[in-house]
Order: sequence, then C-alpha cells, then structure tokens
Amino acid sequence: MRFIPTKVHGALDYIVGIALIAAPWLFGFAGMGGPAVVIPIVLGVGLIVYSLFTKYEWGPFGFIPMPVHLVFDIVASLFLALSPWIFGFSGEALNVWLPHVVVGAAVIVVVIFSQPQPAPSRHKVATA
Repeated sequence: MRFIPTKVHGALDYIVGIALIAAPWLFGFAGMGGPAVVIPIVLGVGLIVYSLFTKYEWGPFGFIPMPVHLVFDIVASLFLALSPWIFGFSGEALNVWLPHVVVGAAVIVVVIFSQPQPAPSRHKVATA
C-alpha cells in the first residue's frame, strides 16, 4: 500500500524543508522567539541536509539508505508534532502550535505511504 514513489517523496522533502524554515514568518509567530520558532527552522534545515545525503532521485550525495531516511522523518515529525506540549507553547494562539502538529502529522502520513526504495533506473549506461 506504499504508493508514493521516492521521486515524489524527495520533492516533498525539499518543499517541506523550505516551508518549515519559513513557517514562523508564514504563520506570524516569528516575533515570539523561543522553541516555537527555533524547532521548525532547525528541523527544516535538517530535513534538507539529510535529503541531500539520501540514496534517492533527489539526493546528489546519496549514502543514507531510504529506509533510514524514513526513520529520520518519523522521529523528526513526532518531535515536531509533540513539541508544543514538550516545550509548553500549546497554550499559545492556534497559529503558533497548530502548524507544528499538522505538518508533523502530515509527514508521518506521507512516510507511511512512501516506497522504501527508489525504483530501478530504466536507463542503463552502456559499458565498453
């Protein structure tokens, strides 16, 4: 039932990474500082970095196996989704804590449906 190809998962990795970095400004809570602001930025940068090193279509320096990447995604997403309670900002306005929970839960759903290995390449390089 894993129907999201690694090529799509990889594109989502970079999109979500950029969105996490921008989230405090997009949702208007950048001025409050603290963990609510730092966590999505750090996780966004981390996601982009480990995506660059994943063995899939979007990983130019690929050495992290895709199943390990998916474990990183789950751990980071659980941390993101639970961070409002771990760090005590769940009592803030919805625009502060809800993006953490929604993005964390959405990434977990993507991981559940993502293929654990890239599809074999259709183009073989001829060797002489």
